[in-house]
Amino acid sequence: MAQDQQEKIFADGFIFKRNPKAPQFVVGRVSMKVEEAINFLKTHEKNGWVNVDIKEARSGNHYMELDTFVANNDSAVDKYEAKAKPPPSVPQMNGEDDLPF
Repeated sequence: MAQDQQEKIFADGFIFKRNPKAPQFVVGRVSMKVEEAINFLKTHEKNGWVNVDIKEARSGNHYMELDTFVANNDSAVDKYEAKAKPPPSVPQMNGEDDLPF
């Protein structure tokens, strides 16, 4: 099943809220209901980590969803980094005396 078609796994015990009256540098607040959050973290941890995404619903409300992305050896990041490598260096011309011929 493709990533977009997987069932959403909401981050139990976590709530993200934005406050429109907060200063611009404050993005939002995360509240955690301890027992639910601990159970969620224990259930979904991999190598000591749990990643969640903060998303905006069509209604405009925010929610936190488990990030289920699993990188493989042929990941998009690897492909991007391979494309981002600069070409072999080309001699830079500083003036008329630096002509390569």
